[in-house]
This record gives sequence, C-alpha cells and structure tokens, in this order.
Amino acid sequence: MPKEYLTVSNIVGPLVIVEKIAEVKYNELVEIEDADGHIRRGTVLDISTNQAVVQVFEGTVGLDVDRSKVRFLGRSQQLSVSEEIIGRVFDGSGQPRDGGPRIIAREMLDINGRPINPDARDYPSEFIQTGISAIDGMNPLVRGQKLPIFSGSGLPHSRIAAQIARQSKVLGKEEKFAVVFGAMGITFEEANFFIEDFRHTGALERAVLFLNLANEPAIERIATPRLALTCAEYLAFNLDMHVLVILLDMTFYAEALREISAARKEIPGRRGYPGYLYTDLATMYERAGRIKGKKGSITMIPILTMPEDDKTHPIPDLTGYITEGQIILSRELHRKGIYPPIDVLPSLSRLKDKGIGAGKTREDHSDVLNQLFAAYARGQEARELALILGEAALTDLDRLYLKFADLFETEFIRQGEFEARSIEETIEIGWKLLRLLPKNELKRIRPEYLEKYY
Repeated sequence: MPKEYLTVSNIVGPLVIVEKIAEVKYNELVEIEDADGHIRRGTVLDISTNQAVVQVFEGTVGLDVDRSKVRFLGRSQQLSVSEEIIGRVFDGSGQPRDGGPRIIAREMLDINGRPINPDARDYPSEFIQTGISAIDGMNPLVRGQKLPIFSGSGLPHSRIAAQIARQSKVLGKEEKFAVVFGAMGITFEEANFFIEDFRHTGALERAVLFLNLANEPAIERIATPRLALTCAEYLAFNLDMHVLVILLDMTFYAEALREISAARKEIPGRRGYPGYLYTDLATMYERAGRIKGKKGSITMIPILTMPEDDKTHPIPDLTGYITEGQIILSRELHRKGIYPPIDVLPSLSRLKDKGIGAGKTREDHSDVLNQLFAAYARGQEARELALILGEAALTDLDRLYLKFADLFETEFIRQGEFEARSIEETIEIGWKLLRLLPKNELKRIRPEYLEKYY
C-alpha cells in the first residue's frame, strides 16, 4: 500500500516539496490529491535525507500546501506495450489521444531505458530509402544511425518529417518496418496535420504517434521522447522490427528542461540551459542503433529548430557531437521556393559510405555523390563571383558550373511533397546533370563508370 503524506512544505512552479519522507526513490511515480479530490501525477526529481522534490505533470495551479495529499507509488513511469500499439495516437504521458481503448499490456516498460552498451552495438550498414533525393543521393541514412535535421523557425521541417515518415523503407528484403513519431510542444494545427496526413496516406497503419501540445504541461515534454523510444525499443528488440524514430522538436524539449532546472534553482550553464544538457540528450540519442544478435534496429531522426538560425547554439551544437552527422535546412533555398530546402553542402551523414554501393544502392553511387558535391560547390563559388564581378567576368566553364548549380537546385533538390523517388531515379537525375559538364571535368568518377553511364 503506498504511503500517504500531508507534509507538503512548498510549491514552486511545477515542483512540490514534500518533507519527512521515508524510503522514497529517485524517478518514483507520485500521485497528488488536491482539496477537491482530483488526482495529478508526478515524478520524484530529487531526494535528500528527509525531503523529496516532486515534478508535477499537470502543473501545480490550484494546489494547496496544507490540504494536498501525496502518495509515492514505489515504481517509475511506465508504458504499456503490446503488438496492438501500432496504428495508435497517444498524448505526452502515454494516454490514448485517438479515442481508442487503453493498450492491454503484454509488458510494462520503464520509460527511462538505458543507452545501448557500446560493446553490444552492431555497426550500421544498410541503406534506408527516404524517397528524398537530397538525403538519399547526397547524405544517405543508414539503418541504426542517428541523423538530426537542423531547421529554423518558419521552415517546412514538419512537412519533411511527415514525408520521411510516409515514404521511408528498407530496400531489398521485405522486412517489418515501423515509424514512431514523438512531437513535443507542437500546436493543435500541427498535431492535426500529422494525424490527418498519416491517416489519409495509410502511414498510420505502421506508425505510433506520441503528441505533446504547446498548451500541455512542459513536464510532459520531458517524458514524450522517452515514451517514443521505449515503444521503439519494444518494437525493435522484442518484435524484430526496423523502427524509424522521428522526434520533433528537440528545442522545445531542451527548453522544458531549462524551465525545470530553473525551478530547482540549479546553477545554469551556457545560455541558461542546465550543465547536464549534453548528458541528458545523450541518454536519449544513444538508445538508437543496432544490437548484435538482434534482428531489429532503431534509426533516429531528431528535428530541432535552431534559435536565430545559429548552428553554434547549445542545442544543435551538443546534438551534433552525439549524433552521426546532420541535415541542414536553408532559408535561402526556402525563399527561392525550393522544397525540401535541404542545404547539401554543410549537411553530412558520417555513416553514408557504409550504406551505399553495389548490392545496397548502386555501384556508382559514391562516385556520383562526390562529383555532385564538387560541381555544386564550384557552381556556388561561380555564383558568388557573378554577384561581385558580374556574370560577364566569368569564364565559359564557370558559366557552365553556374548553370549546373541552378539546375541542381531546381531538378535534384526540388521535388514534390508526395513524390517518392527511388534511389535509381535519384542517381539518374544526378547523371543527367553531370552530362552538362565536359567528360574531362568529372575527375571524381572512375573511368569504368564514366564509360558505362555517361
């Protein structure tokens, strides 16, 4: 029977301080009953010898220091999981949001799972086709990889996230593939967009959604990505599925963490974020990957909006250290009306070489990718020169590269929101553009591939 306490001494923001406690554990689940008998839930955030700090999920508005009853439940927050979880929509605390019944639990899993032991990790090596040329062709995603998308406010990262969730698939073998989508601090319109998009396109049949809205407690934002990852771990390592986890928007998650850290009067780090932000992000990101001897895998795409489009802001900065690359969205391409506005030059997929080539994508993929990078970079230089000196000052070859850069943006990067290109189509578009350049300029492509495809 849980012990009941009437010893609340203080309420600060989302935190309740309970005195004279005994045998209370860190992360333990708590029920708080207010004067009207309404129950709110929380979790133990900190404990000293006779005092516990409880973080309340539903907020502390209306709680009374004298008349609130606190019960410690002796277990941490858990998620009910079974095969029935696929196709369902939940809120940020794991309760059904789609009007369906609660999940009859095959297992109850603690949401604070552990990062994968580096020794047990299997190396990511299989290509995942997202159907988006700027990712598949230039910065391919590999199964088991963590590849974040760095965006800015007002850029269409939500549409790109929905497109990746709809179109992604593992090539070759017919394998069970699922998408777990965790959204934090999004508006009602955005939540509605995701639910409707997934329903209309049939993607919901292989997806699980966890949605925390902007008007819901910031505390739930801390739990939402952990619920999503716990669900993904069950699907991947218990049901042998290949799971793509999309987390949107990690900036709102970090801001919720900062809010709670301030309420706890912790010493702030860079830009007011807690000093343990790196560790906290790593405990989540490192739950993705492949495990030796297990068929399933977790591939992760965290999406974050960079405040003031600043790559050196703590959230993108620390995310870049933990993950294997980044996809960067460009405001300039967005202004030109190019969707998806992916800036391929500063983007990077550190594991791309492991997932492409003969038997995975196509033998010439690596060479085409390198040549497209080089030619586009040269075209960008020509564009800058033309701005400064005027186009008349360019050589004929520079003009050719400038034309290449323009066509690369309008034909290779630009594609429809519902257009899923196969990797063959993407590589063929690349070859079509490379044929604009003289053969002797294609120095990064092996002679045998030039003979075969040029």
